[in-house]
Amino acid sequence: MKLLFVADPLESFKIVKDSTFVMMREAQKRGHTLAVCEPKDLMWQQGAPVTAFVRDVELTGDPTHWFRAEQEAPHERPAALKDFGAVLMRKDPPFDTEFFYATHLLEQAEREGARVFNKPRALRDHSEKLAVMEFQQFIAPTLVTRDGADVRRFHAEHQDIILKPLDGMGGMGIFRVKADGLNLGSVIETLNNHGATTFMAQRFLPEITAGDKRVLVIGGKPVPYCLARIPQNGEVRGNLAAGGLGVAQPLSSRDREIAEAIGPVLAARGLLLVGLDVIGHHVTEINVTSPTCFQEITDQMGFDVAAMYIDALEASLASS
Repeated sequence: MKLLFVADPLESFKIVKDSTFVMMREAQKRGHTLAVCEPKDLMWQQGAPVTAFVRDVELTGDPTHWFRAEQEAPHERPAALKDFGAVLMRKDPPFDTEFFYATHLLEQAEREGARVFNKPRALRDHSEKLAVMEFQQFIAPTLVTRDGADVRRFHAEHQDIILKPLDGMGGMGIFRVKADGLNLGSVIETLNNHGATTFMAQRFLPEITAGDKRVLVIGGKPVPYCLARIPQNGEVRGNLAAGGLGVAQPLSSRDREIAEAIGPVLAARGLLLVGLDVIGHHVTEINVTSPTCFQEITDQMGFDVAAMYIDALEASLASS
């Protein structure tokens, strides 16, 4: 089967930790062939199917020169998305307007017969910050607003809060305001752009000291291990991109309860792969665009996450 990965440039991959890389490696090991493109390579012209300008690639096993491409820019070959066995949308956040437009092109490709994972409409419908609000029983006190007065009332009630943009990634733009309210006004102005931008506030969860756990759910079923991303050096953020220490561990009973409740709901909507962020007993984000942490879990626990993912992908294709 020919698989198309829509992703960031291969040259930017850090293969020692990249989850898309191990997906590709597992797929090639099973005899599937690989092609890659970036969202900018998608095209839809009147009277023609949605097309991508792709590179056909083979993984070499050499960590330095890890892939071999049959085509190089600007000589990528045009290929209709419907002609691939599956299209895997693996572009990293942020979810900006170009990502939004890409989901529309991918959805048109679906109408033409392409199989896209995760489903483009589901990517649009599940904001990674806002999606938690559907599952009220699993979240800490949370507020979504652009109004500074709302945030001040929320802070007065909860005293110690986290504030973050709705389109951030990797821990960028996250602030903690403690009971003294120091700099709350400045933080609000920064995040809401003087009333023009909606953002989120959540009650601070002291359990963050034990890690912000990434719980992966594949085909509606939880991976039995998670990666606890533990803040370092006085940071409040556990994100690996912000210097957090990643420690793999078995799911707790609460982790499993959350994953088994949310996972099947999202899988039924076309989200084959989901990354739940869990702090203590609460889910704080639902990652759907390009969930990661495959390699850290596999390296530390010996559980092959990529194999579970390709199993689920093949099963989904076989059942349709």
